[in-house]
Amino acid sequence: MKYDFTSIMERRGIDAIAVDNPGRIPTAPGGPKEGYDLIPMWVADMNFPTVPTVPSAIAARAAHPAYGYFDLSDAYFDSIIRWQESRNHVTGLSKEHIGYENGVLGCVVSAAQAFCSSGDKILLHAPTYIGFTGSLTNAGYKLILSELVLDEDGIWRMDYEDMDSKLKEHSIHFAVFCSPHNPTGRVWERWEIEKAMEIYRANDCVVVSDEIWSDLLLDGHKHIPTQSVSKDAKNRTVAVYAPSKTFNLAGLVGSYHIVYNKYLRDRLTKQSSLSHYNSPNVLSMHALTGAYCQEGQDWVDELCQVLSGNVDYACNYIASHFKGISLSRPQGTYMLYLDCSVWCMEHQITLDQLLRAGWDVGVIWQDGRPFNRPYTIRMNLALPLSRVQEAFKRLSEHVFC
Repeated sequence: MKYDFTSIMERRGIDAIAVDNPGRIPTAPGGPKEGYDLIPMWVADMNFPTVPTVPSAIAARAAHPAYGYFDLSDAYFDSIIRWQESRNHVTGLSKEHIGYENGVLGCVVSAAQAFCSSGDKILLHAPTYIGFTGSLTNAGYKLILSELVLDEDGIWRMDYEDMDSKLKEHSIHFAVFCSPHNPTGRVWERWEIEKAMEIYRANDCVVVSDEIWSDLLLDGHKHIPTQSVSKDAKNRTVAVYAPSKTFNLAGLVGSYHIVYNKYLRDRLTKQSSLSHYNSPNVLSMHALTGAYCQEGQDWVDELCQVLSGNVDYACNYIASHFKGISLSRPQGTYMLYLDCSVWCMEHQITLDQLLRAGWDVGVIWQDGRPFNRPYTIRMNLALPLSRVQEAFKRLSEHVFC
C-alpha cells in the first residue's frame, strides 16, 4: 500500500481523549491495570494518521501570519461538489445547496428547532447514536424509537410498519435518518431508503439524513445518498456530511449540509444563524480542501481496504473464540456492536463487570447500552491490525475464557 496503516501512532499528550481521558467520563470504568498498555477502541476516531495532503494544506495556510475574518472560498465549495460527484455520483449540486455546519449534531438540532415546536416528538431508529439522543433530549424534544430488527441472515432491517404506525400514533413530522447507520454499521440498499422515504412522505415528515459515515464502506458496499432516491426525497431532506470521520479531523470542527429545497434551506440557515456561533474556522476550511482531492480519494480507498480486513479478522475471531457473543457484520463504519447477552447470562456476570474486565487488560471498549440495547458493547476497529490482534488475544486469554 502507498499509505501507512500499520505503524502504531503515539497519541498520548497530543490532545486525544481516546488515550488521555478514558477514565474521565461516566461510561468509562478507568484505565488498565499495571502491565497493560492502553488499546483505544471506544471513542469514534481513528488511530491512523490522516492523508498527507491535509497537514500540508493546513501548514501552507498557517505559514501566513494573519488569521482574520474570512469567507468560505470557491475552492471549498468546488471541493465538496467534486467529492460528492466522484464518491456518491451526485449531479446537479451547486454552491447554493451547500451550507457550513460546525457539526452534524448542531445541524440536527438546528433543523429540529426550525421545523418542530418545543416538546415535539421525533422519530429515530434504535439502536440509536447517543449523540442524537443526548442533543435532541437536551434541546427539549421527545424521542420515539422504531426498533431495527435482525432478519434470518443476521442483517439489520427497518420495520416499516412500525415506523408508519409510530409516526401516525404520535403525530410526528420530523425524523432523523442515519445512513450508513450508527452503531450497527448497516449500509442501506436503494430500495430500503426508497421505502423509508415513502413512509416519511406519506406522513409529511422533514427528514435529517446523517451521512457522515458515507465514505467508510466495507467490502465493496456502496453508499446511496438519501436525496438521490426520488424527487420527493430530494426536496424533503436535509443531508449532513463531514470530512471529520473519513479523515480523522474531528478536532478541527467542520461539517456541511446539502439542502436542495429553498424553503427548507432558508429555515435551517435562519435557525442556525441565531446563536452567531455556527461559523467556520479558516484552518478547517483548508483541511477540507486538502482532504477532498484525488490523493484523498486514493487514501480513502486504501483505508476502506484496511478497515475491511480488520472487520474480517474481528468477526472471524469472535465467531470462533467467543461463544455467546454475537453481532451483525457491519457493512460500513469501523465500529462493531456486540451483543453480549447470552455470554453474560451463561456466566452470571453483569455488563459492567464485563466492561471492567476488558478495561483491566487495556482493551478500552465502550458501553453500548446508551445506544438503546442492553448487554451491548461497541468497539472501534480503526487501528493497525497488530493492535486489533493484540486486543482480541487479551480478550481471549483474560476475559472470554
